[in-house]
Amino acid sequence: MKGSTQERFEVRYGTPSSAQLILEVAKAASSHLELAEVLESLIVALKPTSRFDAIAVFVIEGEYVRLHSLHVERVGRRPGESVESVIARVASTVNLAPKPVLKQPLSGHHVSEVASSRKPYVSTDLEFQKRFPEDERLFQFGVRSYISLPLLKRGEMLGAVDFISFEKRNFDRGEVQLLQDVSEIVSIAVSNALAFEEINALKEQLQAENRLLQDEIVQRSIFEEIVGSSQSLRNVLAAIDRVAPTDSTVLITGQTGTGKELIAHAIHRRSPRSGRALVKVNCAALPSELIASELFGHEKGAFTGALQQRIGRFEAANGGTIFLDEIGELTPEMQIALLRVLQEKEFERVGGNRTIQADVRVIAATNRDLQRHVAEGRFRADLYYRLNVFPIHAPSLKERIDDIPILVDYFISRFATRMGKRIRQIDRRTLEAFERYSWPGNIRELQNVIERGVILADSEIFRLEPGTLPRDSQNGSEAPASESSDTREQQKARIEAVLKETRGRIAGPDGAAARLGLPASTLESRIKTLKINKHLFRGNP
Repeated sequence: MKGSTQERFEVRYGTPSSAQLILEVAKAASSHLELAEVLESLIVALKPTSRFDAIAVFVIEGEYVRLHSLHVERVGRRPGESVESVIARVASTVNLAPKPVLKQPLSGHHVSEVASSRKPYVSTDLEFQKRFPEDERLFQFGVRSYISLPLLKRGEMLGAVDFISFEKRNFDRGEVQLLQDVSEIVSIAVSNALAFEEINALKEQLQAENRLLQDEIVQRSIFEEIVGSSQSLRNVLAAIDRVAPTDSTVLITGQTGTGKELIAHAIHRRSPRSGRALVKVNCAALPSELIASELFGHEKGAFTGALQQRIGRFEAANGGTIFLDEIGELTPEMQIALLRVLQEKEFERVGGNRTIQADVRVIAATNRDLQRHVAEGRFRADLYYRLNVFPIHAPSLKERIDDIPILVDYFISRFATRMGKRIRQIDRRTLEAFERYSWPGNIRELQNVIERGVILADSEIFRLEPGTLPRDSQNGSEAPASESSDTREQQKARIEAVLKETRGRIAGPDGAAARLGLPASTLESRIKTLKINKHLFRGNP
């Protein structure tokens, strides 16, 4: 029994070779996952009857058309290569600047003609037939003729496939009919490729959200709610309640260690976006050459080491909230890029040309005086006003003296529970010392001091050893010279003890600065002033 499919093809095309050709095309389309590989196989399969120099696939995205895949015979194909890279290599062969514009308005593109008529569009000689704006660019690349055919899926217009030649040519009726049948097979491959991309994008987003949520669980402070009852804190809570239900951008200001991240968490949890991820970015912790990739993602091959496509933090936060901590540390270039996201709600990955919509709420935080930075020209005024839609000031612990007993009790209870210790009482002199001390590291320093105290506690009464807190003259009077000398030695001993515990590490969540409740830069300065050799502690248990 002879294959009935081939018999039907022979009836349609008149010769066994034509029928065999369609079968070869179908086989090529079904045997490759990457669309670029399918296009390469198509050119090979069509060579016996119709020779083409390139094949391109365009997809329609709303009012735009995007060049999705491209294969050009004279430059060949590299596994996993992006369309931008292919265009750049073709441009180099004709001495053109590689400026690939993958996404264009549909109304000014030849695919609009195909979409409206649902019929093939033919240009037999671009030297004299430049009907659409991109035709001139195609001609510069060496294209002389092309035929564009619709790609349909159950009557829905997906886009078009272009068969391109570097020579002028006419397309007879039989060739057009053959390419129409080929385009039906290409439609299936394109539909599968788009479905795979959508699934892969969703998978990547879920994986990214999962990683970020796991990081949030690990890195997040042990307390989940803002603790205290002082008036300054009540003002913050009232502001959170007002702004949380909106989508407005929030700028949180305040000293290091005042709980700015906690405020961001509270806003997100009370917002309509609480069901999606809160993605945190520490702008100061990222190298300037990587921050664009971290925020916006990158395409495969965008730079050395970019071995695969990677979605950025803005893409991972889609539908949710992004928290940009230490926003004052952004470079001027990244300030411009962030301004565009805030204004236009869109961005491109590094090395890519496809515009990605950003449905993200932005919460930013800084311990810098951004108004002064704007006046000095170190921070863009337009970005500052975009961020400062709803400002919230996180009060220092010095402004929350009334909250210290509540916070002390809260932290002792939490740490004691975690460490399996029973602490029933707080030493009166210890509490008085806490209330006298100015807490330059704010809540973070208080938390770390209490954690250390609970570790050392050997009874049911929580007390600090003398000298645990640096002597601190809140009333402005100067301490005697001998007392200043003692304080200096105590500070040095305390810093050296913590450096020993962290093996010389200063920055990071487990570094000495975090344990002492100080900014890393402040601790570095104190180490230099006290003439401590931090390198002696590296690698020592």
